[in-house]
Amino acid sequence: MADELRADIAAARSRMRVKIGSGREIRNLEGNLWEGETVRAMTRGLYGKGQGLIVLTDRRLFFTLEGIMSKTNEDFPFDRVSSVSWSSGLALGTITIFSAGNKAEIKNVNKADGKEMVDAVRGMIASPQPGTAHPTTPGVDVGGQLSNLAGLHAAGALTDAEFAAAKARLLG
Repeated sequence: MADELRADIAAARSRMRVKIGSGREIRNLEGNLWEGETVRAMTRGLYGKGQGLIVLTDRRLFFTLEGIMSKTNEDFPFDRVSSVSWSSGLALGTITIFSAGNKAEIKNVNKADGKEMVDAVRGMIASPQPGTAHPTTPGVDVGGQLSNLAGLHAAGALTDAEFAAAKARLLG
């Protein structure tokens, strides 16, 4: 399978600690990528109705599930992610993503892969690279996002430092 994959996808696949059950999602991954997008890391996780693939690219984090009867994709572009957190048990953990006032939890993630992925996402949202937003992303409602951030901070979902960093990003 690795010979048929694009170089960035094959490299991310080779770094995955658990590959079992990811074949269909990995084979179809290129069709889920935006033009010019590069895959940096992948791991397995449970989100919504099933176990699928979590993909970190240079522009976003997204979840894809290629079932026999259905397909699920949900993306979290970095310009919409206000915070990401990691919690773990003995072998598995949970990635929690706060994006545009919503909270998404991806569970049963390999402990090492998940921690590395969350750390990378934090770096991406703290220091966005020029041109990383999707070209069709509509303008950002700064007031609404500030309000969402304040709500997350007040609820304890964001630390003071995370709140200050996200607020500074929004205000440019």
